[in-house]
Amino acid sequence: MKIYTRTGDEGGTALFGGGRVEKDHPRVEAYGEVDELNASLGFARSIFQMPRIDEVLVPVQRDLFAIGALLATPDHDKMREQLAKARIDAQRIEELERAIDACEQELEPLRSFIIPGGTPKAAALHVARTVCRRAERRVVHLMQDVELPTLVVVYLNRLSDLLFMLARVANKRAGNGEVTW
Repeated sequence: MKIYTRTGDEGGTALFGGGRVEKDHPRVEAYGEVDELNASLGFARSIFQMPRIDEVLVPVQRDLFAIGALLATPDHDKMREQLAKARIDAQRIEELERAIDACEQELEPLRSFIIPGGTPKAAALHVARTVCRRAERRVVHLMQDVELPTLVVVYLNRLSDLLFMLARVANKRAGNGEVTW
């Protein structure tokens, strides 16, 4: 199988489960942002590996593959399959919340806004957080025209909170202070 198919040379792309749309269709925008988020997390993991942080991110990356597949299909049965495969459910949201709570135990309470940065690891996690917020906005936009499980937005919302906290933890563990606004 070749990596290039030439089927997208005129600006269209195939959807998972059938059909074609233009490459700037809101559905493609949404799953493209989720793909960028996944790549951002891979980049963050590659920088100064921190096992307890990176162990949280690997299952998230798997979830994002399934969310991307869900967003790429207009077929509701295939959507349900992808949600089940990724375990994107209330329990998975609770797992993200527990990870956030664990970070909070390790950190001083927030008293002001934090300027993104610090160590390369923390800075990469802050970038991933902003990509996550953009993906969330694209999914919300898509939901104006397409029926999608609301858990996708909840997941992305919680994930951006987790990425913020992981960035703070990465700075703390590296002995870096935070710059406040």
